[in-house]
Amino acid sequence: MHLTNTFATAMTAVLLLAAAGCETVKTTNAGAVGVNRKQQMLVDSKTIDAGAAQAYETELKTARDKGALNTDKAQLERVTRVAKRIVAVAPTFRPDAASWNWQFNVQKTDELNAYCMPGGRIMVYSGLIDKLDLSDAELATVLGHEIAHALREHSREQASQQMAEQIGLGVLGAGLGLSDVTQQLSGMLLKVGFELPHSRTDETEADRVGLELAARSGYDPHAAVTLWQKMGQVAGGGGGGGVEKFLSDHPPTDQRLADMKANADKLQPIYVAAKK
Repeated sequence: MHLTNTFATAMTAVLLLAAAGCETVKTTNAGAVGVNRKQQMLVDSKTIDAGAAQAYETELKTARDKGALNTDKAQLERVTRVAKRIVAVAPTFRPDAASWNWQFNVQKTDELNAYCMPGGRIMVYSGLIDKLDLSDAELATVLGHEIAHALREHSREQASQQMAEQIGLGVLGAGLGLSDVTQQLSGMLLKVGFELPHSRTDETEADRVGLELAARSGYDPHAAVTLWQKMGQVAGGGGGGGVEKFLSDHPPTDQRLADMKANADKLQPIYVAAKK
């Protein structure tokens, strides 16, 4: 799910020239779902995290100024409770997640959205919960998916891919001054953060890791199926642009739903054990 433009604005302020060389990294353990793809990174993770921290504070201030931040205390407590259970098992995929600066907030809006910024900064939009009448397990599906994107560092990977394309085209070649390079990176990272959807590979990985996170935290991974059924019903009933945006970013193709169902079946023993 995409964030608002403040993430791009804050991020581009700190992403100047972070590429010192290409690095092949293994961001997470494979887990029971077997996500073991190595990733090529040009952008430093600390730089991404700095941008995310600044952007998240801007998001909170914007929501607070609108009187839309954490207005429903019961809803905030529910999101926090479910998210903390998922965060508790996140070190299964990467041990350093235990030391991330995890934050949990809810913004009152009709839009169906949620995100986890790099470093564990979570925002859930109330419309997602209210319009879909989410169960805890369905909410865990959403949160697990978004947290999985952060654990896999998909934003950093996308920024690196865009940077590599720019370098390959010679846009960031010799002869450019620092201010020119900064301007090129700013435009590129704006596109990465807010115009381009995650790739199918990213979405598949987030689905699978997210399902395992939910199962390990004691939430039925099969809730992913009912979540998408509800989404389809709301969209079919004229749910509005918020639903259409959500579906455009996360298209529930037959193959994707079948993959979710197969992995939910695979993860059933882990879920049963976690429930005990």
